[in-house]
Amino acid sequence: MKVIDIMTTIRHRKGIKVSEVAEDHLTQEKNVKPDGRVRSVFTGGKLWKRLSLTVGGTVAISLGLLTSVYVATLHENDLWFSNIKEVEREISFRTECGLYYSYYKEMLQATSIQQGLHGLIYDNKTESLRTINILERMNVYQEVFLSILYRILPIQKYLEPVYFYIYTLFGLQALYVIALYVTSWLLSGTWLSGLLAAFWYITNRIDTTRVEFTIPLRENWALPFFAVQIAAITYLFRSHLQPLHEKLTLLAVFISTFLFSLTWQFNQFMMLMQALVLFILDCLDMLPTKKVTQLYIIQLIGILLVCVLQFFNSMILGSLLISFNVSVLLARIVQKNMKMGCLLNRLVKLFFHVLMVLCLTLLVNSFIKKILNLESDEHIFKFLKAKFGFGATRDFDANLYLCEEAFGLLPFNTFARLSDTLLFYAYLFVLLLMAIEAAVVAFQNLSGSANVQSMDKIEISTIVLKPGAAYNLMHTILFGCLALSTMRMKYLWTSHMCVFASFGLCSTEVWGFVLKSVRLYTPQRLCVIRHLVPIIILLYLSCKFCPGMVDELSELREFYDPDTVELMNWIKSNTPKKAVIAGSMQLLAGVKLCTGRILTNHPHYEDKSLRERTKQVYQVYAKRSPEDVYSILKSFGTNYVILEDSICYERRHSRGCRLRDLLDIANGHVMDGLGKNEPDLKASLYPRFCEEIKKNLSSYSMYFTRVFQNKTFHVYKLAKHK
Repeated sequence: MKVIDIMTTIRHRKGIKVSEVAEDHLTQEKNVKPDGRVRSVFTGGKLWKRLSLTVGGTVAISLGLLTSVYVATLHENDLWFSNIKEVEREISFRTECGLYYSYYKEMLQATSIQQGLHGLIYDNKTESLRTINILERMNVYQEVFLSILYRILPIQKYLEPVYFYIYTLFGLQALYVIALYVTSWLLSGTWLSGLLAAFWYITNRIDTTRVEFTIPLRENWALPFFAVQIAAITYLFRSHLQPLHEKLTLLAVFISTFLFSLTWQFNQFMMLMQALVLFILDCLDMLPTKKVTQLYIIQLIGILLVCVLQFFNSMILGSLLISFNVSVLLARIVQKNMKMGCLLNRLVKLFFHVLMVLCLTLLVNSFIKKILNLESDEHIFKFLKAKFGFGATRDFDANLYLCEEAFGLLPFNTFARLSDTLLFYAYLFVLLLMAIEAAVVAFQNLSGSANVQSMDKIEISTIVLKPGAAYNLMHTILFGCLALSTMRMKYLWTSHMCVFASFGLCSTEVWGFVLKSVRLYTPQRLCVIRHLVPIIILLYLSCKFCPGMVDELSELREFYDPDTVELMNWIKSNTPKKAVIAGSMQLLAGVKLCTGRILTNHPHYEDKSLRERTKQVYQVYAKRSPEDVYSILKSFGTNYVILEDSICYERRHSRGCRLRDLLDIANGHVMDGLGKNEPDLKASLYPRFCEEIKKNLSSYSMYFTRVFQNKTFHVYKLAKHK
């Protein structure tokens, strides 16, 4: 016993955790045979580790590829994509998806790569009477890269451009699943948890991804890289990494952060949440400060590099992420020895540190926006202000977001679906236990002695809660709050939910805590339960959901939208190539993709002047005079305007959220139908334009001539001069 104590003391002075010494000693004991001879470490532990890595890695790659094939098959079966016409394929890329894909098509139609890039940098087709830089305004570098790749690879004879595009997206799903698998494996130490995470991701497909029906959406490009980044960060927070491994991991974090930022316009908000995760855990001494600082710097370098590639996009420069990270790094310089002292002393220092960071963030952000006169993201803050009850608003843009289901609260039936696969129950179980452990560790860290260095406390705290587990715990909590408040963001949470729940069910920490609490802990029981529980759940999922998935793969449907196809064919055949067309932003994205005509507005809503323009174009659905509407449309150079019955007579939303209601409120007019109106709203002097124009009255026909109609759309040509 004396020898062991001396060894423990010596190892502890070198910075090794006491728990690890005990583990080393146990390992040495396990490697001694009953006859006293030492068992070969190579033939035992190392061989088993290599075999486990090989099997686990093979399973990860196989599951990733199977997921990719699965969603590709669903897409084909749902639309009969291989059999429909090109115009139907393009129409299937709804709303903003069609807009993004149109730039891939433009790059391929250009006579050279240089001409294609010039056309994007000096684009005069996306917004009439304006020349804009698409590479600055939108995240379309992925379309540029794919188009160049398609040109230089010898695949044109074997693969159509559209298939090269969609197969790339489906291929990224393989990367996504592999990253989720690896993260769970790293956290739990067994690839069985990765297998469970992948199974949960696939069986909860409705709530974890929408790639099969919104292929070009920016999040479908970005989320796989985000998952890779989380896996790399989880590995980075492992203790005692070799210097080379640490550098390679930091490189992986940087590359994935950069690619994530480059492919999604909402990157800054997601990375701000991630920065908050790091900040909270660093304040509680649950992460190594040096590595947290490295991650802050990587975020800054990644987002600034994207800013340069996007020609110094103003929305990135004015982002809260840049202001927050700079403020945290500055506050650290000002406030030294913040992690020293008794509990009360630490809490006071922590309060002032948080206050300083928040004040600095607001000051830096306000300064940047004032200097650069930035207003690109003001609609987001108006939306958030109205959403969380800080006063009602009549702002058209804010109400447009508030009335969209995707930006509402997460529906309750989501939890019913997640519970059906046992994911939600497992997640709550693991979350509760991990939160208790985190609270204990945080209290221990904050109430430590002033004579103990913060790094030593991190070493001690990892006995209870490892930094990688702490990071993923706080990550799932913050992104869970985001998903609960905004349904569109649920895909960031539900995929990580699969990782977190599967890790917990295979974790020695979680089951060790449970077994010790009920006084049933033995190493054998721990080993059995952490492997038996996930196997039972995997068997349950296989028996219950695999037959349904097979049936789903056998269901054959077909794309059918004859009215839109007829409209696109008419525009292509009966309008000049330089005609300017006005309409709803969702429809106009398809018009650009299918016909190449010039638009007045489009769905990429991150520009103030475009938002104002869209509101003006939408006056065709408001109560305005024909003279006003004609004057507005002509100011944007409009030749044709498309009216949609589905908007003019909308029933999808309730009163107060229909597009015509939002326009009436913004214009100060009383809404249609039974119900209350605000006291200061007044009746309009004019009837609703989209209804009245169909009566062919002379006051309308002198400005507008109907040139096309079907059951859904009405196209009017504007008189040249009035």
